[in-house]
Amino acid sequence: MVPAAGADAVGMTDEIRLARPDVGESELAAIREVLADGRLTMGGRVPVFEGLVARACGVEHAVAVSSGTAAIHLALLALGIGPGDEVIVPAYTFPATANAVELCGAKAVLVDVDPATFNTTPERVAAALTPRSRAVLAVHLFGRPLDWAGLEVAAGGVPLVEDAAGALGALYRGRPCGSLGVMGCLSFHPRKIVTTGEGGAVTTDEEAHADSIRRLRHHGIVPHGDFDIPQPGLNYRLSDVLCALGIPQLERLDQLLAARGRVVAGYAERLAGVAELPQAAEGDRHGWQAYVVRVDRRDEVLASLRATGIEAQIGTYALHRLTAYRDQGPFPGADEAFERALALPFHTSLTDAELDRVAEALAKLA
Repeated sequence: MVPAAGADAVGMTDEIRLARPDVGESELAAIREVLADGRLTMGGRVPVFEGLVARACGVEHAVAVSSGTAAIHLALLALGIGPGDEVIVPAYTFPATANAVELCGAKAVLVDVDPATFNTTPERVAAALTPRSRAVLAVHLFGRPLDWAGLEVAAGGVPLVEDAAGALGALYRGRPCGSLGVMGCLSFHPRKIVTTGEGGAVTTDEEAHADSIRRLRHHGIVPHGDFDIPQPGLNYRLSDVLCALGIPQLERLDQLLAARGRVVAGYAERLAGVAELPQAAEGDRHGWQAYVVRVDRRDEVLASLRATGIEAQIGTYALHRLTAYRDQGPFPGADEAFERALALPFHTSLTDAELDRVAEALAKLA
């Protein structure tokens, strides 16, 4: 695997960044207000942020938490998942998805993916179900909605929890990702369309699940009546400072989606015939958390791009190649996805000249 971008590339003045958050004066002003108010956590910005997330996902409830990983962990705990249980996880995804399962004491059962879409398929999920299956973590990888209707049939009543970490703004047949499963798990990491630096949220239409998440994110403390902890929880709260950072971005989410769409169109025009390009299924809208193409000799291409000051990256990880999950496999689809996926610079401030430079560099290597 190619190592992280080195100092020589990072230090170049004409470097094209992999990611750059779309933040500015509105976010600075919002943070200043919180600092001036002095209520930095458990204050009024959190419910405002949660309301905007719920509206964006078309659900009744959104509960802000400290990261996307925390969101997955709490969703599984709210379902009562623990030792002896199995949760189905795609073999090609960020490791946090599987790690959260294992941290509940359950078993992350890996399933292969379609290397053309990077997502798992209903057939693969159905084949992995056992009497111990308690949930399926359905990942819309890089923001591409997976085949939800097929997955619902394949799951046969096993709860579907969306890992929608990169799918805020994505639509499956007109329905927002984050509203499709019993719960959805979002991330607000800096490479996401909306960022709070670090942060996440759990979305749901079920009040009981929302209540459980709120309690579990705050040490397990019941919100009303005498102080009590019926089930141990964690400190997974998201501060008012970070919620204030996210609120202005959520208010202009449609603009951010359109701006990312401009970059997608620019790449599609320039890279036709150069690489295999990402797209959503017909009738869906991609969330475009990242722009990940498929190329041969990925490591060689990645190293060459970095050497010219273009900050590219691998797509994500084939989990069965990591020590913690090496007892599972083989997964040829995940292997192919891992070996060929290349994440290109992708953010709203990319200029046409920068898109030209990336495309020209990639064309020379194709």
